[in-house]
Amino acid sequence: MHERAALDIAHAKLLSRTRYFWWITYLADYTGWDFLWEPVPWEQNYTHTWPSQWHDYSGTYLVPKNTSTIEYRFHKKIIASRASPENYNVLVENVDFDWSWHPHPLDPPYNYVFGNQWWPANRMATIQYPMPGSTETKYIFTPHAWLPDQRSTKWHTLQKCEFDYSWCPDPGDPPYIYVFGNQWHRGEIMPTVEYHALNAIEKKYLPYPRAKLLEDTTLWTVPDTIDPASVDYTWVPDPSSPPYIYQFGTQHQRTGGPQYHVPGATETKYITQLKIKTESVANAIYEIDHLDGNGGKIKNSVKTVRYFDNYLDTLIRLAKNIPSEHEFVWICSSVCDYTDFDFSWHPEQWQAAMLHVFPSDGEKFGDTFFMHVPTFQYRAEKCQLLEWYDLNFTDINVSRRPLPVVQHTFDSHVEAVKTIDWAGPLAVFCVTGLPEQVPPVPLWREKTKTIVPLSAGASQVIVPKTAVPYIKTQAYDYPYIDRTQRHLHQDQLLDIVFIDNGESNADDNWNSLLQIAAQGKNMIHRSSGINGRVVAYQAAARLSTTPWFFAVFAKLRVALDFDWAWHPDRLQQPKHYIFHAFNPVNGLTYGHQALIAYNKKLVLGNAGVGLDFTLDSEHEVVPILSGTAEYAHTQWSAWRTAFRECIKLRHSLPDVENEYRLGQWCNNGHGVNAKWSTWGAQDAVEYYDSVNGNFFELRKSYDWAWLASYAFQKRNLTPDQ
Repeated sequence: MHERAALDIAHAKLLSRTRYFWWITYLADYTGWDFLWEPVPWEQNYTHTWPSQWHDYSGTYLVPKNTSTIEYRFHKKIIASRASPENYNVLVENVDFDWSWHPHPLDPPYNYVFGNQWWPANRMATIQYPMPGSTETKYIFTPHAWLPDQRSTKWHTLQKCEFDYSWCPDPGDPPYIYVFGNQWHRGEIMPTVEYHALNAIEKKYLPYPRAKLLEDTTLWTVPDTIDPASVDYTWVPDPSSPPYIYQFGTQHQRTGGPQYHVPGATETKYITQLKIKTESVANAIYEIDHLDGNGGKIKNSVKTVRYFDNYLDTLIRLAKNIPSEHEFVWICSSVCDYTDFDFSWHPEQWQAAMLHVFPSDGEKFGDTFFMHVPTFQYRAEKCQLLEWYDLNFTDINVSRRPLPVVQHTFDSHVEAVKTIDWAGPLAVFCVTGLPEQVPPVPLWREKTKTIVPLSAGASQVIVPKTAVPYIKTQAYDYPYIDRTQRHLHQDQLLDIVFIDNGESNADDNWNSLLQIAAQGKNMIHRSSGINGRVVAYQAAARLSTTPWFFAVFAKLRVALDFDWAWHPDRLQQPKHYIFHAFNPVNGLTYGHQALIAYNKKLVLGNAGVGLDFTLDSEHEVVPILSGTAEYAHTQWSAWRTAFRECIKLRHSLPDVENEYRLGQWCNNGHGVNAKWSTWGAQDAVEYYDSVNGNFFELRKSYDWAWLASYAFQKRNLTPDQ
């Protein structure tokens, strides 16, 4: 084989002197690779590619020289990546890491950042893989680095126990005294291990990791009829309880089991926590690896297999490879924690041939199965869905491991989902706070792997990895959305910004807003006297402390029942939201003069090049009445407002709805100064036609001085402000 350098595959084709050539990468280990391999005749026009342990593309191709188009043939044999620690920057000392990781060859250059076993990359950068020319950071959640045992004087071990001293605090936390519990009691009840950060005074109780108390037989009495090996001697009572003689039962009755004597106790308390040793029917455990970084952690598992895209196909593939000596097997999942699971469970004899399903965190379509292998091998392929198989849903719950939590600062989850990778089938994306409740999402098939917003505005949302390829501009590009859990989190209320510029009714409408909005907890700001629409809107945006804000214009009398708890939808791309307002002069109800929920970043990034500042950016109409447009309080205000609005309506034609609105403005007016509103509308249409819709001439309508001059010329009207 002759190796030559090439700029790209097209360049390599020019250099090649053979029918095929190999395109290889320095990141791969080609030990024992057969470079004399050629494809069968009917696959000679394909570009053949092989995966690494990390990506479908290892960067290795066999390319036909004389084919103008590229059509790939993917092979299953893995070309292992070689360990290249020299490509990394180690940000935390003495960590372990799989240095064979490499970027996807087709990705643009990123600065890749990895976390560790305790904190994701965006919370604690631990390892860095910088690529030449990279300008963006991409956080990778698998693989992650492993922090070593970090025992120091900061650790205080209060009970005899085992503990993972590799734990470290969230770098973003203030100093705390962190308190950990054990396998029986949380830290508030029985502090077991403490970590004292420098200068810490306040305590913070953490549910994870937990210490494991050591066995202590001192206070136990075990009857001769009980196998001592079936007693869990690590158990201890609640330290705050009065002294009891704790009586444990058997599988048949509440007495007859061992006793735990607290010194000084005279009263008996019955406990049902004893694990009775029974004969196990299933003597093999198979594990489904969901690529969440937890594969291989299930004790005594026989084999680990990768999850397919649904459980039915995964179980069928697995069952075909189970040897005949295993009649019954457990099938477990890496996403679940089996620390306290009783693998001695077995079904009633009449249920033996069924597939038994164990719920995950209360979700009946769980991730743990008890299978009669011969029956499943025979029946399963006759079912199109796993739900159609003969199932028994048990009530023995299995806890899932915590989902990765991705905190980000994008205004929409769309960009975060598209740019941040994570380990496993699901992740929680958050922009405000951390989730207190995470409902389980079934992993049975694509339709059950739903996107689950946890609040009305989706500031927290569960996203399945299977949804990522679908999402382009909004999460609704993915067809499976579960909206039933939006009550689990409260979104941050939007700020309100009142914008005025000397309007005669501004103070009156400001005071009305204060009185109405005071019923909620929104922050309220006022922006006054800023000349120019772009700078006025941007000044209002800078007052806001929230990513969106309600813009209330001085001429709007807000509705008494407007919902100030309304939120933008973070499952869509960032946009402005235009509400409705009622026009008492011409009877129209639409977005003119209405409240607008402005996206702060879009406002600050808009130079105002169009006729309508709001419509220059992505926007959506929300058909909720926000108030009444009180624009006709003076002749000048009525004429000017109508003129500017009708310039925009005329410019939007042909449009059936806007044509109707323009007709109402020009021909229908009631109340004080209504004729000035009508004249302003008619003058706008006349001006538009006189300049043939020239955009440069139309933009003059945003210049107050030009408007005043034109109003005087047309109507002998002098501005009153």
